[in-house]
Parts: sequence; structure tokens; C-alpha cells
Amino acid sequence: MFEKEEKTNIENLGEFGLISHLTKNIILTQKSTIKGVGDDAAVLNFEEKKTLISTDLLLEGIHFDLAYTPLKHLGYKAVQVNLSDIYAMNGTASQITVSIGMSSKFPLEAIEELYEGIYLACGNYNVDIVGGDTSASKQGLVISITSIGYADEKDVVYRNTAEEGDLICVSGDLGGAYTGLQLLEREKLVYIENPNIQPDLEGKDYIVERQLKPEARKDIIDLLKELSVKPTAMIDVSDGLASEILHICKQSNKGCKLYEEKIPIDPMTYETAREFGLDPTVCALSGGEDYELLFTVKQADYDKIKHKMDFSIIGYITEPNEGCSLITKSGNLHELKAQGWNAFSPPAP
Repeated sequence: MFEKEEKTNIENLGEFGLISHLTKNIILTQKSTIKGVGDDAAVLNFEEKKTLISTDLLLEGIHFDLAYTPLKHLGYKAVQVNLSDIYAMNGTASQITVSIGMSSKFPLEAIEELYEGIYLACGNYNVDIVGGDTSASKQGLVISITSIGYADEKDVVYRNTAEEGDLICVSGDLGGAYTGLQLLEREKLVYIENPNIQPDLEGKDYIVERQLKPEARKDIIDLLKELSVKPTAMIDVSDGLASEILHICKQSNKGCKLYEEKIPIDPMTYETAREFGLDPTVCALSGGEDYELLFTVKQADYDKIKHKMDFSIIGYITEPNEGCSLITKSGNLHELKAQGWNAFSPPAP
């Protein structure tokens, strides 16, 4: 008989003991971090830079399902979705704070697994953990991460500065995270009906990883700097392509034309969407959680970016009276609507 592995009750440590345990191995790497964990507040010094700050809240049952989300992956993803916001401002991410609320069902080992993912993400992206908090929660697992970064004032890119004639570009490919989610949800239902059946995810690694372990696109920011291209506007794709381009157009008081045939969709995303009876284009437009970068550039920069495999040119910015439209593969014009994920929508019946 195998001995049941003994788990550590967090109550045995207490809040301060837990914080001390989780943060004891933090190594600071950023020169802008003057004081990290261990005092009433972190002390940062960005000298002549502009400071960038963004916060995201992830709630069990709303933003993630622990039935198919490994805690290590969840920790990693929680960091990525925050760093993505800093990169969407054309900045450098340098620090995060981590706050978690957990119910009594989580032993210390589970929280350690979550933090393994957090530490891995910080190591991969050269980011310091400089503070946070822990608390008991009656609503399951709660993760709140604040990301901090910096940029020269001249380099900061906003959503409201797109101009008529600008080219619309997007990094990577779209719709993969949403189709990966559909696959995981299907396998969860199969498991609930028969726990003896193993998940069938063979050959679907890419889209599953797009959902469970996304990567913020710091590399795109680095590439644009190498090309001497500063986007005129930028946003990360968290709620779907349609929602994000509409944000840029609304805040810039402009319209847009997107070309369906130019939207980058990975073959695995395309095939899986069809398997589920979904339109791959709709998955890209409304699926969300891809964490790619959507940005506009001046037409004068076209020659610098036209042959780069890292991003696709998918349309252009127009005057506001032309509206926001999608030109389909058959040449029809459809109004773009924000139909992406909404945390406040009631669940489907």
C-alpha cells in the first residue's frame, strides 16, 4: 500500500509565516528595485522614466477552472496577463506584486505549486516580486497581480493616437486560446461522466498551451525597437480582436477596415474550431485570451515590417464616418461588433 502524502495545513503557519515561507527565496535583479518584500512598502527608482502600472484580478470559477488548470500553469499565466499590459504600452516590465486569497481546501503544497509558476514567469521575463498580500477566502482562489514597468516618455504608446491611413498589425496568431478552452471544457465534461476516461488532448498541445500557458509578447516590443518602428497606437488582445480594435478606434475617434483573409489563424486552431462547429474567424475576433499585441503603424513604416513573420498586416485605419468593418473573404462588408468575453455576463444556460 502507498502511504498517503501528508499535506501541510496553512493554519499551522499563519499569514505572516506563509508570506515568509513563500518569499524567502526571492532574488532581486532589477536595478530599479531599491527595496522589495519585507517592509511596509516597496521602494522603486525609475530615475527619468515614466512609470507604468497595471492590475488584473483572476477569480476561480470566473477566470479559471481548477478542474483542468494546473496550479503551476495558473501562476505562470497570472503573471503573463499582467506583463502583457505593460508591453502593450511599449514599456519594459520590471516588478510585480502578488496577492492571493485562498480557501481552507488549499494546503501549503498547493500554494507552493502556484508560486512555482509565478517565480518561473518572473525568471523568464526578468521581473522582481516586490510585495503583495495573502488572505483567507470563502469564494475559492483569488489572485491579484499588479505589474509595474517603465518607458521613456517618447516611447510610451497609447490607444488613442491612431491616425487615418495607419496600417493595423497583430503579432502571432489568434483564436488558439479560445479553441483550447473549448477542448478542455469538452474533456472536463467527458471526465465528469466517466472518471475512468483519460483526457484526449493528443496532437492539440499548441492550442492547450495557448489557453493554459500564454506568453506575453516582450519579443515583439524588442523587435519593433530593432526595426526603429514606434506604433502609433497599441493594445493587447485579451478580449478578442474585434473588441480591441474597437477600443483603439473609439479612443482615437477613427474607423477601420479589417480583412478576414489577413487575420492570422494557426492550422490547428482552424481545424479544431471546425471540429466544434465554430467559425475560426469568429474565434479570432471574439475568443480572447491570446495576449498578442494589436498595433497600428504609419504607412511609411510598411517596408520595415512587410516581410516580418512575427506579425501580420490585417487592415487600416479610416476616418470615423466610415465606421469599423470586416471585409470577408467573399468581399462582403460586415460591421465589427465587440462580442468578446465579458466577466459580468450571466453564464450560458
